[in-house]
Amino acid sequence: MPEPTDVKVLEVSGLRRSFGAVRAVDDVSFAVPEGGSLGIVGESGSGKTTAARIIVGLERADAGEIRVRGRSRTPRVRGRAQRLARAREVQMVFQDPDLSLDPRTSVGAVLRETLRLYFPHIDHGRRVRELLDQVGLGSRAAEALPRRLSGGQRQRVAIARALAVEPAVLVLDEAVAALDVSVQAQILNLLADIRERTPIGYLFITHDLGVVRCVTDDVIVMRRGRVVEAGATADVLGGPRHPYTRLLMDSVPRPGWDPERIAAARRAL
Repeated sequence: MPEPTDVKVLEVSGLRRSFGAVRAVDDVSFAVPEGGSLGIVGESGSGKTTAARIIVGLERADAGEIRVRGRSRTPRVRGRAQRLARAREVQMVFQDPDLSLDPRTSVGAVLRETLRLYFPHIDHGRRVRELLDQVGLGSRAAEALPRRLSGGQRQRVAIARALAVEPAVLVLDEAVAALDVSVQAQILNLLADIRERTPIGYLFITHDLGVVRCVTDDVIVMRRGRVVEAGATADVLGGPRHPYTRLLMDSVPRPGWDPERIAAARRAL
């Protein structure tokens, strides 16, 4: 795995978002270097997905700043060209690839549509073939409809679509959670290969500590909207300091695992 550089592709400072009296994201800050991979972990309701949606632009923050390659995403953009330029910077891959794929549109047409929007003057046919090869599908998949593909293949198409715009940051929101374990491994290996060849930064949103251990350099742990622990992945998972991080690790099923004890510990926090 290549070493991340000192250049920050994503910087998040003091991010806040409330829904009524609930602080979904409360003073969250972190950075992702060029070529780096950061995991955000926590249970449902921890605020990790809300933070990701703000970074992508699907939600607006109440406060805080997001910078991509040093440029602030806080000011509103005006005009189609500026909106497209901002959308290119950060792309998202969801847990369910069907959210971003039209079942009536072939894989090749999905990719060509994206390329026409962002790069109207390039050779779209050649770029489609390059993208399909990049995600391990091959050019024959261009004629297939998404419903004819397996879940893992559809997720590869979703990744290819995100990569088509050459983003600085790829946000993966539980992107392998719905896949079989063997298919998960294939997708994670694919993402590792892409990271070897590009300066892209990854932001993994997940509850799966196995995924975090496998594919991230650094990790932040969120609980009730706040960051409770942060650091190098090996350090945080190898010697967690916060009780909530230890609880998450204890919650992973293994021989002798006692779910009632875990539930009691969670209530006591």
